[in-house]
Amino acid sequence: MKSTPTKARRGFTLIELLVVIAIIAVLIALLVPAVQKVREAAARSQCQNNLKQIGLAMHGFHDTYKKLPPAAWNNNASIGNNDENNVGPNWAVMILPYVEQGPLYNLYNASISNFQRWALTNGATGSNDQGWRGMRDKTVPIYVCPSEANSAILGSRAGGSWARGNYAANEGPRQECWNGGTVTTTPAGGSGNWIAKAPLWHNGSSTLIGLTDGTSSTILVNHIRAGTSAGDPRGSWALGVVGASITTGCPAGDCFGPNDSGGNSDDVAGCDNRPDILMGCWNGGYGQANARSSHTGITLAGFGDGSVRTVLNSIDTNNWYFLLSSTDGQTPTANTQ
Repeated sequence: MKSTPTKARRGFTLIELLVVIAIIAVLIALLVPAVQKVREAAARSQCQNNLKQIGLAMHGFHDTYKKLPPAAWNNNASIGNNDENNVGPNWAVMILPYVEQGPLYNLYNASISNFQRWALTNGATGSNDQGWRGMRDKTVPIYVCPSEANSAILGSRAGGSWARGNYAANEGPRQECWNGGTVTTTPAGGSGNWIAKAPLWHNGSSTLIGLTDGTSSTILVNHIRAGTSAGDPRGSWALGVVGASITTGCPAGDCFGPNDSGGNSDDVAGCDNRPDILMGCWNGGYGQANARSSHTGITLAGFGDGSVRTVLNSIDTNNWYFLLSSTDGQTPTANTQ
């Protein structure tokens, strides 16, 4: 009996293989941006939740002490100089018990109380107790935005390693606000003369009622980015100086809207001037620090009413100024969501 001849099996031709590879490449090219978009949406949602929890913590602090936390406790003699070696605990340290970090706070409670008394009494009681700095290298997850690329780079300023964070107290749109002062001035790139006053400042803060522009029109906490090197202190969550955990002085001079693209727009000692990634900075001293984020086209901000809103990079400087000042008497329009 004759066997039936087996039909030879034909493999892919080179052209067919190239077509399949091309189709797979196109599918990957379509899929990767979609995956990145989903990841960023999730990161932005988590970042918003972080700010929401920080806002609730601010309100919890206010309920206990009848005012908001100070931007930072400081030796009165060095207010305005941002003396990084002698500055005391900042707002992010003071609200630790309200963001489920009570055990960390309690480890350094005695030191915090010593410095607080010293600052409140102008040195009459308490002491310049810097023992609280033992917490400086501890990462607090709620203070870190998932989109932050530099969160693993510890800052090396002020004699130690500082863990990073991405949220900063709003110390008003002018440098004169950092000791609770007010000034009437014109926003950089804007028009008119408006009062500038901060909701939080060194050694003091407003009450919620004291935010006369309204809690829904006043930013308490801005989004910031971490420094791109160890020497750049921006985003050091426990360090109570401008740029590290405080924004101020914008829009003024060469500092304009959030995520501005200019070189040297922040003034932060030791910082890296990176306008190519929207982190321009002059490193000669402390003076200005703007809101910045890795979220495309926006920053996030926590308001006095506990809400979290997005602020578009395109916001005009007058409206940006109004959001940052607590007593300018104006109602910001548009450019937030």
